[in-house]
Amino acid sequence: MFKVIEGGRGRAVQMDDRSEKGRGPSRDDVRREAARRIDDSGYHLSRIREFATGVPMLASLKHLSLQIDFAAEALSRLDPIPDDFRADGYWPAG
Repeated sequence: MFKVIEGGRGRAVQMDDRSEKGRGPSRDDVRREAARRIDDSGYHLSRIREFATGVPMLASLKHLSLQIDFAAEALSRLDPIPDDFRADGYWPAG
């Protein structure tokens, strides 16, 4: 790990051959897939409805969101991240 200092704040940047050559998925790719799956589940609409009406959202949607976040975290820590990380087998069923 190297630290790159930008604007007075440091952030860790992992340097590896895959990222330099542009091959393979990145952690950001995994996070985008997780966000897509959460959006497709209807989580955000249900959360907005909860704030607007006061009616609690379904517990199953809350749990699904947590499971998707957990899967994304686990996938993003793999080295290398599998090329087929978007496959349903890596993600919880909604």
